[in-house]
Amino acid sequence: MIPELLSALPLTLGIMFVAMLAGFVLALITTLFRIRRIPLVSQLADLYVSYARSVPVVLQLFVAFYGLPLITQQLGFTDFVSPNLAAMIGLSFYHGGYLSEVMRPAFLAVERGQHDAADSLGYGFRHKMLRVVGPQAVHFALPGYGNAIIYLIHNVALVMYIGAADVMATAHLIMERDYNQYQFGTYLVLAVIYSLLCLVAWLIIRFFEQRHAKYSAKTARVKLTASV
Repeated sequence: MIPELLSALPLTLGIMFVAMLAGFVLALITTLFRIRRIPLVSQLADLYVSYARSVPVVLQLFVAFYGLPLITQQLGFTDFVSPNLAAMIGLSFYHGGYLSEVMRPAFLAVERGQHDAADSLGYGFRHKMLRVVGPQAVHFALPGYGNAIIYLIHNVALVMYIGAADVMATAHLIMERDYNQYQFGTYLVLAVIYSLLCLVAWLIIRFFEQRHAKYSAKTARVKLTASV
């Protein structure tokens, strides 16, 4: 069964990476709107985050799978939304909303004095975020971002419910074909696959955490030497 399961792994990884990248962009935009407190836009961003965090992920996938065709039909497109596309869109919206609640506290955790110092130097909002506040917020956001990635990997297994032929769906097809003779072995192989994916994600995030910690310590020593 292992070769058959691995043959479905590229689709699982594809859905995961698309949701990861699109969700990051959505989270970044949403967080900026929530920080700037733009009338109406910020309220809509808060509503989106509340939806992403409150509604079960499998229900969000159903909304994407059955709701998006209603929109595309009004635009003149039929059979445009496939299960794979709906899975990517549904998980992207979930991941973006969840990740926004990681980015916003990380931004707020940066000391107010850093904002004031950047403002006194004449930095605009964009330069302040890129050069002063953003690098410091990354330090606070990395652990939560790692958890968000692991949760995303877990929730990719739910795309089978809307017909996406991922690893989990392939495993169920194998079990049905074999009259459920090897259920324990199949689920055990699935557990190993998902555990390895989470392990790789954890190692990558851990690497960036350690690298950023060394960079922060080096920067602090340079500032201390300059002040002396």
